[in-house]
Amino acid sequence: MGALPEWMLSLPKEGITAEHYDQMPVEDCRNIEIVDGRIVVCPSQTPHHNLIALRLTHDLDRQLPEPWQVTSHVDLRISEFPLTNRRPDILVFRGNPDELPIVPTNVLLAAEIMSQSSVSTDRLDKPAEYASAGIPYFWRFELEGDELIAYTYICDSTTKTYGEPDVHKLTLKTARPFPIEIDLAALL
Repeated sequence: MGALPEWMLSLPKEGITAEHYDQMPVEDCRNIEIVDGRIVVCPSQTPHHNLIALRLTHDLDRQLPEPWQVTSHVDLRISEFPLTNRRPDILVFRGNPDELPIVPTNVLLAAEIMSQSSVSTDRLDKPAEYASAGIPYFWRFELEGDELIAYTYICDSTTKTYGEPDVHKLTLKTARPFPIEIDLAALL
């Protein structure tokens, strides 16, 4: 492993603040998330993972009602203190897409496409963070053999947790948060 980049050597000992993070070059932030002020390096995703994300984003974009829009791999500011920034695979949100980071109050749905390097994070950590931030819907996609399975969750606004998921095989068809139908096999 080579030497650490200069920006990593100059990080504050008390953790990264929102102000510090927002001043970092965009290219330095593309493959990291910040959890409780600490850097979490996110490995580059496989071309297959990225293709699923691209196709899913396209399918969502065609079916979204106004004022919702979809984006992928952008900062979601879960909390300012301590700083927690996640980069969901897919976000359905409202607002100006050029105003980053996106905040949970503008998010309707966060989705993750699980990979081998993110099993615990995508099944446990991120859903708990998204629910506690009040994001109403969470979807997780898992490859099981040759089949893509979608797990869709709804947040209980009282407990700020997601309930048991609806499990979708072959087709993700739901009326919540909006009527949508996605051919899961076509995403592969």
